[in-house]
Amino acid sequence: MMPLNELLAQTLIRERQTEMEREAVEAHTTDYRTSVARRALAVGFATISRGSAAAVRRLDSCQADDLVAGLTSGGSARA
Repeated sequence: MMPLNELLAQTLIRERQTEMEREAVEAHTTDYRTSVARRALAVGFATISRGSAAAVRRLDSCQADDLVAGLTSGGSARA
């Protein structure tokens, strides 16, 4: 007959090995489509963000040009 502490240790080892094997199987069967979709969305949002930042820079540049032109002509600049 096996001592109780040895039996418990072997049971615990078996349970841990089973859990590790299950996790390994789950890791290999993970669906990678979600990460592809997430990346596509991120790229899309980055493109929109860059485009809006460029538009804001152009508007700031136009307003700055209008302000300088108004100041150099001696009149008041348009708001």
